Amino acid sequence: MKTVKNIVTALMLVAFFSCNTKNEKGNNVSEVKHNNNLKEEKSMNVLFVLTSHDELGDTGEKTGFWVEEFASPYYILKDKGVNITLATPKGGKAPIDPSSNKEDAATESTKRFDKDEEAQERINTTLKLSTINAADYDAVFYPGGHGPLWDLSQDKTSIKLIETFNEQKKPIAFVCHAPAALKNVKGTDGNPLVKGRKVTGFTNTEEAAVALTDVVPFLVEDMLKENGGIYSKGDDWSEYVLQDDNLITGQNPASSKLVAEMLFDAAN
Repeated sequence: MKTVKNIVTALMLVAFFSCNTKNEKGNNVSEVKHNNNLKEEKSMNVLFVLTSHDELGDTGEKTGFWVEEFASPYYILKDKGVNITLATPKGGKAPIDPSSNKEDAATESTKRFDKDEEAQERINTTLKLSTINAADYDAVFYPGGHGPLWDLSQDKTSIKLIETFNEQKKPIAFVCHAPAALKNVKGTDGNPLVKGRKVTGFTNTEEAAVALTDVVPFLVEDMLKENGGIYSKGDDWSEYVLQDDNLITGQNPASSKLVAEMLFDAAN
């Protein structure tokens, strides 16, 4: 009888420990699933840096950022669930180049922007660039327009920010005139960041076509070449984008969409 009791007791203990082991395994599985869900839910954070400059040289006309070069990347990334922060050297309202608001420059993205009160409010209330910490973002994107030729090419905060993103091996992307912001940026070796790297940007012939060659402080194509960049281009006004490691550059407004898509892929 005692032997039977001992057997029963042993079976009960085996069953007890077996259940506990299953529960522990179940908890472990739940924890793994929970951690995976957290990883999937972590959003990408991208910084957009726009110009604060609105004077087109000595012409008496206005400039700023080009709407298509902001709007197309903005909506491509926003629709993918990316968190976007807008900043300018001065903070506050980022000036829009009036020419980019004309009917002949309109695209699906610019029309969406025209109806998007939230996006317009964000353009009017950008953060001051000096308040930005590169560690808070997965990538940085610079829209073009002629404004960057005057301010972002010389802005020490912007220069340091790009250098920091590059040191952290995060994607840095520029389109059209925005590569002007790279003019005084150094790589980790102390040389111009674009030296020996494949780059593109607004072409000399495109600048001539808009009759601003003698107005702008420098030509993007010439500057990139002078800084040692391996510059190439497509046909004027055609989509043309290059990626060299973490550096992404687009030639003109038509290249904006592809720049954003490549930035998204690079940051994942």
